[in-house]
Amino acid sequence: MMGDMGFRVVPDILPLPALPRSDRSIPEWVLSSVVLPRIERLLRGLNRQFEMRSDLQTAPKGRVDWGSWATQHLSRGAFLRVPCTYPALQEDRRLLAGLHYALRLHLDSLESQRSAGSVIVHLVEFCRDLIRQVSHVAPAPPSAGAIAAWVHGRLQSPGWAEGVEAIEWAVEQRGLAGISDLRGIPWRLEMEEFFEAWVETVVSRLAPSIGARVQVGRLRQTQSPLQWEPPYEGSQRYLLPDVVMQRDDVSFVFDAKYKQHWEELNSSGWTRLEEIIKERHRTDLLQVLAYSTLFSTPKVVCVLVYPCRRDTWESLKSRGRLVHRASVASGHRDVSLLLTAVPFGVTAREAADTLAEVTVSVA
Repeated sequence: MMGDMGFRVVPDILPLPALPRSDRSIPEWVLSSVVLPRIERLLRGLNRQFEMRSDLQTAPKGRVDWGSWATQHLSRGAFLRVPCTYPALQEDRRLLAGLHYALRLHLDSLESQRSAGSVIVHLVEFCRDLIRQVSHVAPAPPSAGAIAAWVHGRLQSPGWAEGVEAIEWAVEQRGLAGISDLRGIPWRLEMEEFFEAWVETVVSRLAPSIGARVQVGRLRQTQSPLQWEPPYEGSQRYLLPDVVMQRDDVSFVFDAKYKQHWEELNSSGWTRLEEIIKERHRTDLLQVLAYSTLFSTPKVVCVLVYPCRRDTWESLKSRGRLVHRASVASGHRDVSLLLTAVPFGVTAREAADTLAEVTVSVA
């Protein structure tokens, strides 16, 4: 799933003491899924710096060694060979060499894990693409002093510190949760964010088939501020739908909820659900309906998406019960409400094709 969604989310590295060596249950490629996006961000924001260069120029530039010019070049009629020393905007070749070294280590590690599944194929291609960006510099392990200088000795672009840290992990051959000989790096992956990214992936695969464009809350593209009077008394500051898919005639608002409500609703029915689950489900409904007020298209479709097991999804799909529909009176607009599920364990393409059947029928 991480590979299928293009690593929209990766584990967060926690500022906690390293884990003991005995925790060896996490595969090595998980560290690569953290490190490679960090290196990509570092390369994207890499700033070149001025370095002093000495060479021959056709005209005076910077500081000229006139004595050398007169004795070595002028005497032989080489008037246009002027020895100059001048500041030139250069790449940090030591840093690029360290990045190249770290990427090579991860590529070797990933190549040895191909039996782990398709996620390795995605990571190998990702890693090779990054290597192509630094291939003009030979790989070399940086010294501890160089790493310290990178961290403390210059202005930092966004993602700089995390990128340098990724190089340091590679040099130390440190793995997540004790995979390497060193102690492990503590990490966390929020399943709510993971499921939202999965729904975002599925909707992104669906949108081109119906001629729609997609905006995602993860990138703050769907954020709509709330205007309070007076401003300091406000509570919630904005509305932020997870995913919005729009055409000129219809807006789809997807709200991903990492909860068991879908499984419980289909196995027990509404009347037999516990009251606390009913109340949480009502909150979900009110939230997604609040999002519907953000759009002025003639038709708005609010979609609550829950996770479910693959066998549940296939069973409901075969019986035509994969979606629950309702409509809401809203003046001149047509507002619909859908409850559906997107499973784990299928490809994004499979889930998108099924979701297309649901959304197109409503739109």
